[in-house]
Amino acid sequence: MANIKSQIKRNRQNEKRRIKNRVYRGAARTAIKKTRTAFETNSLEPSKAAVLEAISMLDKAAQKGVLHKNNVARRKSRLMKRLAVMAPTMTQAAVPAVESPVEAEPVKKPTRRTTRTTRTSRTTKTTKKTAKE
Repeated sequence: MANIKSQIKRNRQNEKRRIKNRVYRGAARTAIKKTRTAFETNSLEPSKAAVLEAISMLDKAAQKGVLHKNNVARRKSRLMKRLAVMAPTMTQAAVPAVESPVEAEPVKKPTRRTTRTTRTSRTTKTTKKTAKE
């Protein structure tokens, strides 16, 4: 137990912050667990909703400083990657295919002319000052 007044106050502040941080960290952890159970059901819609909820909770935890932003980014990336594996056809169906003309010729870029000339190195003479006797 601390004897110094400032350390006693610091301990009180740390305890309050720990309890506040615990709420956000616990909510994020719970949302991730729900997402993992949704992935096990192999159904797309509940999984997508659970992923969005987990991302929201992770972002809140990062915003409050409970979790580091890179840690949150890594976790979100893993969740989204797993969701993308579940529904590869969904992402392809969302983007309409654009048909290209059959006889389209490739566009040729004009060749680039350089106007630079090579520089010759200039030598400069350096003079040393001699100390007068």
